[in-house]
Amino acid sequence: MTMNPGDAHRLATAPVVVGVDGNHTCESAIRWAARTAARRRRRLHIVHALGFSSTRAVLGSYDVMIPAVTEGMRERGDRVLAEATRVARDAAPDLTVVTELSEADPAELLVAISERAHMVVLGARSGVGTLRHLGSTVLTVAAHGHGAIVVVHDTDVRETGPVVIGVDGSPVGDAAVATSFAEASERGVELVAIHAWSDMDSGTFAGTTYFELPAAEREVVERALTAERLAGYQEKYPDVRVTREVHTNGPRLHLADASAGAALLVVGSRGRGGFRGLLLGSTSTWIMQHAQCPVMIVHPEGL
Repeated sequence: MTMNPGDAHRLATAPVVVGVDGNHTCESAIRWAARTAARRRRRLHIVHALGFSSTRAVLGSYDVMIPAVTEGMRERGDRVLAEATRVARDAAPDLTVVTELSEADPAELLVAISERAHMVVLGARSGVGTLRHLGSTVLTVAAHGHGAIVVVHDTDVRETGPVVIGVDGSPVGDAAVATSFAEASERGVELVAIHAWSDMDSGTFAGTTYFELPAAEREVVERALTAERLAGYQEKYPDVRVTREVHTNGPRLHLADASAGAALLVVGSRGRGGFRGLLLGSTSTWIMQHAQCPVMIVHPEGL
């Protein structure tokens, strides 16, 4: 894709966006987003949406709501943004912060904003063990957002550790691979690339159908395909040390295990054969619920 100077300037100045709803769930996400924005010398854009548009869909107009109720919601929204700003500035004192109070539906607003954001960050609540409770806004934005969407759970977030990338071996996953290299380079850490080949449903190598290959040869082929997917980015980011792992099965469990010591886990937004209306693959959704570090879902351009 050809990029004109205006597009390049927009990408260079795009803010880190964090969506907040006033719950303590968001605090880890705010701190993570603030530190990321500060390191990259970007603005932090804190967004709180009141969801009046949802009321309009039911009642025809939110003007029928009692004025005192709508005013109270706006006042609470202002307090939510003020508290979120305080948390952000505690995490990164010199950070430039802008806030937005909107009447729109939260998910619709964040999906729209993601088109012009450096990344969008959302909070998720931890449940039993490492299981996260993903609200409808998180799931919708993760599935339909543009670029990078980061889900941060409400437990402490480590600042150290490698970046982990789930490599699915398909061209669709290239955007996630590219982003993982950039993240590892920016942080100055190792990149761990994990691929489990048994989740493939099709593919050919040297004219031979994937499943026609003997089991022993499949692993050789998958290692070669994984190396091929990474090779160009290793040339672009020679400072990034890469560890490649190829497993016969269990991509979810291998990624979840790796997340225990990682600073960030990067996955693509869909698997093979995904449709525009259902962009988030089953592995990515499961990982958002079970990973023990922030998860970045990367959407390929043009989808």
